[in-house]
Amino acid sequence: MIPVILSGGSGSRLWPLSRKLFPKQFLALTSEQTLFQQTIERLAFEGMQPPLLVCNQEHRFIVKEQLAARKLSIQSLILEPFGRNTAPAIALAAMKLVDDGRDELLLVLPADHVIKDQKAFQRSLALATNAAENGEMVLFGIPATSPETGYGYIKCDLTERNGLPEGISRVTRFVEKPDEVSAQQYVDSGDYYWNSGMFLFRASVFLEELKKHDPDIYDTCKLALERSVHTGDEVQIDPATFACCPDNSIDYAVMEKTELACVVPMSAEWSDVGSWSSIWEVLEKDENGNVIRGDVIAEDSRNCLVHGNGKLVTVLGLDDIVVVETKDAMMVAHKDKVQDVKKLVSRLDDKNRTETRNHCAVYRPWGWYDSVDMGGRFQVKRICVNPGAALSLQMHHHRAEHWIVVSGTAQVTCNDKTFLLTENQSTYIPVTSVHRLANPGKIPLEIIEVQSGSYLGEDDIERLEDVYGRAHEDKAKQSVR
Repeated sequence: MIPVILSGGSGSRLWPLSRKLFPKQFLALTSEQTLFQQTIERLAFEGMQPPLLVCNQEHRFIVKEQLAARKLSIQSLILEPFGRNTAPAIALAAMKLVDDGRDELLLVLPADHVIKDQKAFQRSLALATNAAENGEMVLFGIPATSPETGYGYIKCDLTERNGLPEGISRVTRFVEKPDEVSAQQYVDSGDYYWNSGMFLFRASVFLEELKKHDPDIYDTCKLALERSVHTGDEVQIDPATFACCPDNSIDYAVMEKTELACVVPMSAEWSDVGSWSSIWEVLEKDENGNVIRGDVIAEDSRNCLVHGNGKLVTVLGLDDIVVVETKDAMMVAHKDKVQDVKKLVSRLDDKNRTETRNHCAVYRPWGWYDSVDMGGRFQVKRICVNPGAALSLQMHHHRAEHWIVVSGTAQVTCNDKTFLLTENQSTYIPVTSVHRLANPGKIPLEIIEVQSGSYLGEDDIERLEDVYGRAHEDKAKQSVR
């Protein structure tokens, strides 16, 4: 069995903490580990191979950094140039394995779910394995205990098993995010489950059903994989071909149409932590039912979630309210309305606001930078370069830069000169000069960068050399170094 972990999406309902370039699966929302790390670590048991990951190309360095931080291993990393939903993502993974002469059972898991009861998870997986080995396509169903309108629902035939093993039911209906009245009816009926988005089936079985029920996805993914670039454990999917692929979920493309769909119940304290109310539900609360994170003082407030991220946050006289503070944005909402946070994100996107895409702190393969201040013709950044790392050899057409070393040792290349700077030393990088910043030391290098010029956009960069393979990327994309 090989896990296929889907690390897509932007987690817009968890804005402002979740952003497009740093979505919720890479956040430590429920423990010291991120949701992505927790997903991989819960698979460390006998019979489970290292996973195959499918993620957006813009997230690949975050993925590698979080794998290295926990010393986690993978088989391969499939990099999508943009999201096309779950059916194409799973198809690419299954096709890669079949092309390699392999046809294991695929355990498909989102990277951003919480499962607290590991033993219950493994029991359900053992039951599902028996069915999947016999050619069934198993969906893990969560017993519906409340009328959640943010979940999909699955109706099962609990009486007629059609040859299925005990404890497994045939799917008879899919419902996508019902209204509250319908959701309550489903809960009361007792024969509906929440759709967990977790599946188990053999690679070849999935591909046969996909080819039968959605041949456009099948054919496009096959061609995109053939035209992809394979480098080490990475597969970079051809963007021109993948752009033609239909955007469709595995539910719509296959599971609602196939006659092989069945459900294995899983009562493992599961949550998709898809909203701030679900985060409140899974985290430990104080004596007033409040979930507090950061520098927060709550007075005469009950059943609230208050997430501070640096500033002092105080709340007074609130009930069932969510407050989330970040360096560049704050969101305040009633818990009953948090499913609609994505509407706020859509409005911000319509206004081309950057707060939905990046945090002030932006992570790069060499480290990170944080925007400190900016004006009409200047911008100030705090930059941290990891030991042994280096930025690309590059030039800017419209801006000059001043670098001041705060701590560590900087190796600076500026045109035909290369020299070292240490703490409290500085240098000037003129417009159009070819330059590079590197950290040859054993501790992180921190500098303050002051940019000045007529244009300070992040697309004013021409990469000449780059150890991270970014020199060939489209210069029109928003990129930093």
